[in-house]
Amino acid sequence: MPKLTYLLHSLSFLLFIYLAAAATSTAATSNQFREAPQFYNSPDCPTIQDDDNTICSDHTVHVAMTLDSQYLRGSMAAILSVLQHSSCPQNIDFHFVASASTDTENLRRTICNSFPYLRFYVYPFDDSAVLGLISTSIRAALDCPLNYARNYLANLLPICVRRVVYLDSDLILVDDIAKLASIPLGENSVLAAPEYCNANFTTYFTPTFWSNPALSLTFEGRKACYFNTGVMVIDLERWRNGDYTTKIEEWMELQKRMRIYELGSLPPFLLVFAGNIASVDHRWNQHGLGGDNFRGLCRDLHPGPVSLLHWSGKGKPWARLDANRPCPLDALWAPYDLLQTPYTLDS
Repeated sequence: MPKLTYLLHSLSFLLFIYLAAAATSTAATSNQFREAPQFYNSPDCPTIQDDDNTICSDHTVHVAMTLDSQYLRGSMAAILSVLQHSSCPQNIDFHFVASASTDTENLRRTICNSFPYLRFYVYPFDDSAVLGLISTSIRAALDCPLNYARNYLANLLPICVRRVVYLDSDLILVDDIAKLASIPLGENSVLAAPEYCNANFTTYFTPTFWSNPALSLTFEGRKACYFNTGVMVIDLERWRNGDYTTKIEEWMELQKRMRIYELGSLPPFLLVFAGNIASVDHRWNQHGLGGDNFRGLCRDLHPGPVSLLHWSGKGKPWARLDANRPCPLDALWAPYDLLQTPYTLDS
C-alpha cells in the first residue's frame, strides 16, 4: 500500500485546485465536457480493419455500460480511464445502453464531442420491458429501470459479440482492460467477477426466503458468495444458450409476490449465478468506495493491489467533490473528470 499512499499525497494539491474550480463553475458549463486526448495502439497490437465487420472481430474488446444524464459525468471518466490504461485502445468497442425515453441523440453527441475517434454504439432500452418486474428497494436509485439493463445485454448486442465486459458508471480503471476481458471462464461459467466469500450472504435475502425450504435449497451444493454486478465478464453466447434473462426475470416475478430480498438488481443475479461463476482477483473491483447505502461514509481500499476503483454505494466522487466534502480516495477519480471548469487537471 505504500505506492497508493504516495499517490494520494501527490494528488492532494491537484484535488485542492479541483475543488476551488468546481466551486466557481456555473450552471452554464455543468453539462459541457472537454475533448479527451486520443490514444493509440502499441506496435504489437493486432490489426482490426476499419470496416463493417469490426464489431465481429476476435481481436475486439467489447465494453458495455449504461448511459444516462444523471451518471454521464461518471461514464465519461470511466471511458477515459479505460482508454488511457489500455495497451490497444483502438481495439475497444463501447456498447452503451440508454433509456429509450431519454434524449439518446444528445448523449451520443456528448460522447462524440469528447471522444471523436471512439468506436461506439448506443442501444435504446425499453423501460417497459422491466418496469413491471421491479420491486422497491432500500435506495430509490436502485429502482431505476436502466439499472436492470445488464440483464438484457445478450438480447441488445449483436449476435457476433460473444464476450463483453460490463462496467458501472461510477468506477475508473488503472490497468489494461484486456487483462480483465481475457480472464478464463472455464468450461461452464457464464460470467466472471470478483467474489467476496467473507460477506454475510444471508443478509441479501429476507427471512421469508430462508424459512422456505423450496427457496433456500436454491443454494444447496453451491459455494454461494457475494459478488458485485458492477464489474462482470459475460459470455453472451452461453447466456443466450441458457436463456439466463428468463431465469433472472422469474426470480423478479417471485419477488413481486413474496418479497424475498431488499436490494435492487443484485439478488436475482446471486440467485442465478452465485457459486457458479469464474472467480476474478479482487484487484478488479475495489468496490464500496461510495460508502454504505444510508450515509455514504468514506471507505478505504481493501488490502492488496488495485486495477479498478469502484464508487459503489450512495456517495459518488463527483458529487462529493462539487460539495467540497470529498473522501480521500476521490482524489484518484478527479484526474479523469472531463467536466469543463476554469481549471483542467491536464493543463
